[in-house]
Amino acid sequence: MPKMKTRRNAKKHFRITATGKIKRRKALRRHILTHKTRKRKRHLRKPGLVHSSEAYKIKRFLSA
Repeated sequence: MPKMKTRRNAKKHFRITATGKIKRRKALRRHILTHKTRKRKRHLRKPGLVHSSEAYKIKRFLSA
């Protein structure tokens, strides 16, 4: 049986932390930024965590 290949898209978008959680970038920070408040844009800058119900799928994509 051949090796499992990593999904390259997942590798570029997610990182696994030391505790095993998955970090992701937050959405809605590409364009139309003039209508968003300074506070909202600042909070979107920080990375978020993937929900535990989705983490299983993403870990499978990343396991190679």
